[in-house]
Amino acid sequence: TAPPPGVILVQVNPGETFTITTEDGHVQCIQGPAHVPMMSPNGSMPPIFVPPGYVSQVSAPLLGVFVGVALLMKRTPSCGGVSVTGWFLLWGLPVICSVFEISESDTESKKFDTHLSIGKPVVSDIQARSAVLSWNLPVSSQNGESHSHSPAAFTFEVAISNSGKSGKFKSVYVVSATSSSIKESVSELVSFTTESCEPDCPAAPKLVNRTKNSLSLQWKVSRKQSDVFTHSVLTLVLPGYGFQPQYNGDELSCTLRNLRRSTSYKFRLFAYNSEGKSSPSEVVEHSTNPDKPGPPSKPTAKGKIHSHSVKVAWEPPKDNGGSDIAKYVLEISEAVIGSKWDTIYSGSQREHVCDHLKPGTSYRVRVHCASDILTVTTSAVPPGPCPAPCLAGKAKPKEVALQWGPPAVDGGSDITEYVLEMANSEQEERRQVYQGAAPECTVSSLLPGRAYCFWLRAANRVGFGPHSDKAEISTAPGPPDQCCKPAMACKNATCVAVSWESPACNGAEISEYRLEWGQVEGSMHVIYTGPCQSYEVKGLTPATTYYCRVQAVNVAGVGLFGEAGVVTTPASVPAAVSVLQLLEEDQMEAPLPLSTCLAIQWEEPCCHGAEITGYNIEYGEKQLVTVGRNTSHVLENLQPDTLYRVRIQAINSFGVGPFSHSIKAKTKPLPPDPPHLECVVFSYQSLKLKWGEGPSRALITNPTQFNLQMEDRFGRFVTVYSGPCHTYKVQRLSESTTYYFKIQAYNDAGEGEFSDVYAFTTTKSPPASLKAPKANQLEENTFEITWEPLQPMKGDSIVYILQLAAGREFDQVYKGPETSFRLTGLQTNCEYRIRVCAGRQSQDAAGSQELYGPYSPSAVFSSQKQELEPQCAAVPTELADSKKTLHEERFIAIVLLCGFAVVAILFAVVIQYFVIK
Repeated sequence: TAPPPGVILVQVNPGETFTITTEDGHVQCIQGPAHVPMMSPNGSMPPIFVPPGYVSQVSAPLLGVFVGVALLMKRTPSCGGVSVTGWFLLWGLPVICSVFEISESDTESKKFDTHLSIGKPVVSDIQARSAVLSWNLPVSSQNGESHSHSPAAFTFEVAISNSGKSGKFKSVYVVSATSSSIKESVSELVSFTTESCEPDCPAAPKLVNRTKNSLSLQWKVSRKQSDVFTHSVLTLVLPGYGFQPQYNGDELSCTLRNLRRSTSYKFRLFAYNSEGKSSPSEVVEHSTNPDKPGPPSKPTAKGKIHSHSVKVAWEPPKDNGGSDIAKYVLEISEAVIGSKWDTIYSGSQREHVCDHLKPGTSYRVRVHCASDILTVTTSAVPPGPCPAPCLAGKAKPKEVALQWGPPAVDGGSDITEYVLEMANSEQEERRQVYQGAAPECTVSSLLPGRAYCFWLRAANRVGFGPHSDKAEISTAPGPPDQCCKPAMACKNATCVAVSWESPACNGAEISEYRLEWGQVEGSMHVIYTGPCQSYEVKGLTPATTYYCRVQAVNVAGVGLFGEAGVVTTPASVPAAVSVLQLLEEDQMEAPLPLSTCLAIQWEEPCCHGAEITGYNIEYGEKQLVTVGRNTSHVLENLQPDTLYRVRIQAINSFGVGPFSHSIKAKTKPLPPDPPHLECVVFSYQSLKLKWGEGPSRALITNPTQFNLQMEDRFGRFVTVYSGPCHTYKVQRLSESTTYYFKIQAYNDAGEGEFSDVYAFTTTKSPPASLKAPKANQLEENTFEITWEPLQPMKGDSIVYILQLAAGREFDQVYKGPETSFRLTGLQTNCEYRIRVCAGRQSQDAAGSQELYGPYSPSAVFSSQKQELEPQCAAVPTELADSKKTLHEERFIAIVLLCGFAVVAILFAVVIQYFVIK
């Protein structure tokens, strides 16, 4: 920016002295380094010479304004002989001084890596548009020690502000640096006020209205001159007299009257205050309006008057009103009373042919003229008051839609915009919420259920009109505000009293509160809903941290949850043991006599803030045993087959906790004694054994099991049966062999002892079945019967029995060791059946015994038919009777079978129809 007229800066180098003779004749010596402001008498700027590293700089002039300057110092490249002490010519701004340290190499950067401190700048020689700022060499501190630097180590920068300490600072003086490694230090703020002086040159006056003999002018004063301005002088150029004062006063407008019509005038403006007069403004030129012209001469007929036309002419008016005649208007009318005038010509000519006339008719003709068209617009004024804004539609909780109409009086200019202002009440400060051309707006970011005051004013090109009447509009009720953090107090280890304050209801009464509770802040659930503002939370866990928060509800909705409160319940006795169980036999590490012992196990409960030291176990008739911190125990010396109730409680330093739930546990009975073992059926290859009293088949409810063992060929007893049955058949045995057995009973109580050893012997096996014997006829009534022989069985001889049947019954005909026999005396033409079986003869202590096997299949033969038929008639008759009886029996069996089948089918149909369906 350019310096004020006539001001220059003179730099004084170190070691030099600058001498100044002031206006009062005194001599002032200024020691270098320094900068001296000087005023040029003719306003010209002489050449300024500065050494390397310095720049002459000026700032924009300000007039009697409270201003500030910021000084920043930077280290610059070496330039010997240049002072570190800085100065600057200022025009009154708040002064703040900063220093930047710049290093030229890595080594030098490390050297200056310290904290810099620059002193507060000093302002002197304060003038109306200038001041002198000086500062001292900055000092660095490292490890509590102060160090000075070479003069060429820094660059200074000055920043100014004319809007106070919190205003925006603008850099006005800086010396360039070549390095970018900068560390900044800012000085303290310095404030000062410049002296007052004559006003600045005002702006040229503007025309706001004019007539044929008056001009209305208006001018403005800049904001920075408004405090020192006192009055204005408006001058006017009069012909032959030059500029003459026409107005002298403190108003910013005036109207000049009694001027000539359609005349141009020149104007300029001066501003005055207590310090003097400003320079004149720019010359402007404005003209008055012309006047309307006088009447033209009376029209005359020119030439012959025809039956349908006539040519008329006229002379121009003697007074044209100060402007050329733009047009003439010719009107015609029949010479009859009451006829109207019709315009037949409009133009700049002074003659016209009137045609389309009626023959023999009298006409009247007149003419008038008009000067150049002049459009005159009266000075507009601000519009009148607007109607109060009203609600458009329904109000919402946080916004309202407003609409309004234009003012009744627009002030002679179109409405350009509206400004809507709002306040919480009529007494509070208003704030603008809308500015625009639309006659409606939506005001948002409001609070629900609140009444707001609105004022509206309209603006045209002249300015704003007055405010409208107050409009009081309320927002719709909204959900309540967010609740505050609830207050929480522990009544005991398991009860907390919670209370809270009521938030703003936002236009609708709060109907209920919702209290959320939980052990995790992000996972809580509602435990109370109601109108009360306190609640007791019971059944809590001691030594536990809980969170809670509150939410308010009204008819408009649900408010936000408030901040979560937190509380920790005090420590207490342990909690009840929740898991208590009886250990099964397969869960035990070592076998136990379950008839007299019970093994129990439990889970450690919550300690409630104090370590668990032990447990009390109650069983039986309130027998109590105390154990340590183990979670399992064996109750010993109990009664067999007895039911016990067991419960447990934990112990800590606060006392004993509540008992757990009771469990029922029953000791097992004592193991059973072995039963008596006996053999009920002997066979040559099996033995059916029986023991005890009970069913032969297994019962589900039978708790006693049996273990039957038999001695093998190696002398070891092996289990041949294990189960609940009381009988067992041992098969695949050898004949006539003694086997040894023992038995054991066991149940839930355990395994009993084995019985004594029992010995059982199998019987001898009978001979095998023989094939059917063969019959060979030797003579007419003689047959030889033969069969296959069998080998002796373990030294026992074999005997055979042969049986013969002529009818239904067999008769023994032979017994002996032979394998053939001759039958004699048989009847001729008769049918016979024969069969044979083998028998085993043995000797034992009881004497001789015979053991016979099964008979062989029957063989049929018949003797040849002889002449003496009557002698054997009895035998065929008997055989016929036998066959008849056999046929009858078969028929009866078939009938019975069919009857049973029919009955079964009928039962199936009945069950299907009546039961299943």
